[in-house]
Amino acid sequence: MAISNKIGWKTAAALVISNMIGTGVFTSLGYQLGDVQNTWSIILIWAFGGLLALIGAFTYAELGTNFDESGGDYIFLSRLIHPLAGYVYAWISLTVGFTAPIAISVMAMKSYLNPINPAIFNDWFGILIILVLTAVHSVSVGQSGRFQNLSTIIKVVFVLVLIFLGFYFAPSQESAIDLSNTWTSEILLPGFAVSLLFVTYSYTGWNSAAYIVDEIEDPKRNLPKALLIGTVSVTILYILLQIVLLRNASVEQMQGKVEVAFIAFANLFGTEGGNWVSYFIAIQLIATISGYMWIGSRITYAMSKEHRLWKPIAQKNKNGIPVRALWLQAAISIVFTLTGTFEEVMLYSSFVLQFLGTLTVASIFFLKGRKEAYRSPFKPFIQIVFILFSIWILGYMLVEQPKESFIGILFVLTGVITYFVSKYMGRK
Repeated sequence: MAISNKIGWKTAAALVISNMIGTGVFTSLGYQLGDVQNTWSIILIWAFGGLLALIGAFTYAELGTNFDESGGDYIFLSRLIHPLAGYVYAWISLTVGFTAPIAISVMAMKSYLNPINPAIFNDWFGILIILVLTAVHSVSVGQSGRFQNLSTIIKVVFVLVLIFLGFYFAPSQESAIDLSNTWTSEILLPGFAVSLLFVTYSYTGWNSAAYIVDEIEDPKRNLPKALLIGTVSVTILYILLQIVLLRNASVEQMQGKVEVAFIAFANLFGTEGGNWVSYFIAIQLIATISGYMWIGSRITYAMSKEHRLWKPIAQKNKNGIPVRALWLQAAISIVFTLTGTFEEVMLYSSFVLQFLGTLTVASIFFLKGRKEAYRSPFKPFIQIVFILFSIWILGYMLVEQPKESFIGILFVLTGVITYFVSKYMGRK
């Protein structure tokens, strides 16, 4: 079915930006300050995280412009590695990869807004958000694009206002800014590497536009532009925001704390001002949840077209929206929200998602590129850097989270079983 109202590079870039900027940029600094306190060290951590995301964006731009179908990693892994690899990625994405982050985000919204009125901002509020946003995305690509643009503008304006206020007003408390040369020793500490690991999680989402290739006008030109501009823009915002937080709060205030944005702006504008920052962190999450819903459903639909077990959801409406995949994703997200198991499940799947993402980047080595497709600069050197860093992350996870990583592997085995069940059903 033809897709009406395809999106341009600006909306695709908005999708990248909204998926990248969640809560991590507002909360992770406190944990970094445990071992790394020099401002140059913090800037280097966030800059290197952005560089790794940019390498990924270069890679996905080339992969995405070599295929005409939406589905991202599912398509790349299925076509370049093996159909089983693509299926397992889609299975993990549906059961955990996008549904759990949706649940986590709506519950974060609830937590930030709960002080206003606990009777309203509860679990049922989170479910209402899921239902409303799913309905918004069930009409047409044009409507999804308009909503994504509006919600992303709100998100970016909020971050820019924070950056402006943070630099404009003189700090009212002791600052955590330290521009000495201690960074030269800090970057050699294990804590620097661990901080970098968690910063990379704040950059997830740089590949978002690659999941909706057939919904983008002229993807060979617009997909690379969206991925690269979106990733670079977020990197700049992230670095500036960390400097603002360091400028307006002390190390002692923020160290080990999650609510670092509240602390910094409460120093500037009092507790009420800090509360309003928290409220807007919640509001900007609407764009993030919206983005997860949009791209997650496309992976499920791509799988459902090719595997008999999932054929019942392989249907689009008259405007080309995979509505059954969209609402199945919503239903699983609601279950996670009601049961409160999403954080555990997300922890269990993180090893597998990291492994499959690494495999997708490695799949570019098997790509026989089209003549007119985008070509990644510095290939294969930057991909090798990305893969080596990912291998280090996987090793860290195995050592630090052996139980969770093993349970994640069980998720994969469950997916493998359903893959062969689907193949058996297809032969009958």
